[in-house]
Amino acid sequence: MCAISGIIGLAVEPEVVEAMLKTMARRGPDQQSWVKQEDAVLLHTRLAIIDPDGGRQPMELTWAGERYILVYNGELYNAPELRQELEQAGHRFLGHSDTEVVLHAYAQYGAACVHRFNGIFAFAVWECTARRLFLARDRIGVKPLFFGQHRGGLIFASEMKTILAYPGFPARLDSLGAAQLILLGPGRLPGSGVFADIRELEPGCTAVYEEGKLHISRYWKLQDREHRDTFDQTVETVRFLVQDAILRQMVSDVPIGTFLSGGLDSSIITAVCARKMREQGQQLVTFSVDYQNNDRYFQANKFQPNSDNAYIQKMVAAEGTDHRRTELTPEDLVQALEAATIARDLPGMADVDFSLLAFCSDIRKSVKVALSGECADEIFGGYPWYRDPEVRARAGFPWAQNTRQRASLLPDSLGIAAEEFIMDAYRQTCGQSDILPGTSDEERRMKEMVNLNFRWFMQTLLDRKDRMSMYHGLEVRVPFCDYRIAEYLYGVPWEFKDYQGREKGLLRRAVEGLLPEEVLYRKKSPYPKTFDPRYERLIGERMNALLACDAPIWNLIRKEGVQEVISGASPWPWYGQLMRRPQTMAYFLQMDVWLRHYGVELCF
Repeated sequence: MCAISGIIGLAVEPEVVEAMLKTMARRGPDQQSWVKQEDAVLLHTRLAIIDPDGGRQPMELTWAGERYILVYNGELYNAPELRQELEQAGHRFLGHSDTEVVLHAYAQYGAACVHRFNGIFAFAVWECTARRLFLARDRIGVKPLFFGQHRGGLIFASEMKTILAYPGFPARLDSLGAAQLILLGPGRLPGSGVFADIRELEPGCTAVYEEGKLHISRYWKLQDREHRDTFDQTVETVRFLVQDAILRQMVSDVPIGTFLSGGLDSSIITAVCARKMREQGQQLVTFSVDYQNNDRYFQANKFQPNSDNAYIQKMVAAEGTDHRRTELTPEDLVQALEAATIARDLPGMADVDFSLLAFCSDIRKSVKVALSGECADEIFGGYPWYRDPEVRARAGFPWAQNTRQRASLLPDSLGIAAEEFIMDAYRQTCGQSDILPGTSDEERRMKEMVNLNFRWFMQTLLDRKDRMSMYHGLEVRVPFCDYRIAEYLYGVPWEFKDYQGREKGLLRRAVEGLLPEEVLYRKKSPYPKTFDPRYERLIGERMNALLACDAPIWNLIRKEGVQEVISGASPWPWYGQLMRRPQTMAYFLQMDVWLRHYGVELCF
């Protein structure tokens, strides 16, 4: 993986390029380079995974009278097939990197090339003769791409900090951005960068910037289709798609590993990878994270019914992996608060981010590439809110059922009606769900739930995994984000997905025989968090110090509202399944760190 950036139609001095490259170095620690071509400057820093020598960027190609320059962040999992197709069309390759395949595919097919790609990517191509920029992002949104129009030009980058490094680009927060932080955070509106002048190219979209104008097009979305397969045929298709996605994503010229929580999703990935590597005479390295004293303090609840360790050990024994365990202390988590905020460029999921940041640092000592189980829950219907009839029937975002509590934080100057703001965003997403005519009420609702999770909650988790891993130069691949799985499952009826009344029942049925029975039928438990009261005490001390001073955050949210939120008991987490009282306090602390670090100007 890499970091990409570009400046189009703006003055650029070498020291500006160096400042921007510095913000990109963590994502691409192996190589860095840049090229200037008339109105365009393209920047790239590289984490070399495939063809370290032949995949250097920016990469150039002259084809059919046009000169193309590419900067690319991602992995293409069907590169061999595409390479063969392009060779038959007359293209010749100098190396074996997927970067070269992307560049030749764009030269051959233009914007339509994205329809041929199976992978995770964000890339930009500058056409030198046409003086035109093309931007693209993968269907699911695994790899990030932000942009801002500024003084008649355009700046784009993998991360917002790179755009903000351009001299004079403002770090402003308007009422819309503030409302997102308070009422939706750590989620955000699709296409929003929260900063007033920065947008994100949405998943499944491309853009063309030409003669000072930007045109955005959507090339992919979840589309409903009649499902004609029997249940047994569906099981076979799911088994094939999942295993094929995992095997394709093992391609690498450097060692790989897997995240292993002992849950269904990471265990499936681990089992497939371990068996493939055994065939090659190799041993898979697996990684897990836990917290000091969690054996003493763990508290089972509706969202986190059991601890991971026993299930991890069953998988390690079953597959013979070389297992590495990271144990974090409350102090480790608190110390990562600032770095996690800067890594994400926004307040995030509190210690769920902090722990992942520290965990990825440990993993990077052993491997450059790791596979992880994100997004199976969104696609196969694994979250509690898919299965709780009361929550499922309730209008609003099911992972944040606390609008009244959040509204108490809004300053009067914001002029936002909280309920209306949230419900407008919710209804718009529901209305954009593609659903066949004649669909039953239950099936319609479940497709709305999938689309809501796909476009909102899943994006928050993908943001988290990308930023926390790439901060340490670790590439994380997510096989369940293979668009073929998402496309197929969207049309599968809920009755099949809910096989035997179990969460992800269809997926469990599809991988029978692959996992130990105890792991196969383990009740879903999310990413682990600490239950050590020392963590809440440490965060509470920092929160009390913040409450006692005149800090930037008190210009954004009401201090009295914060005091009410952290002193009261809420039946719902702040966000998702894990953000309870200590995580909510940490989110406020992140908000203050963010305002200070980026020098954010409030414009409302």
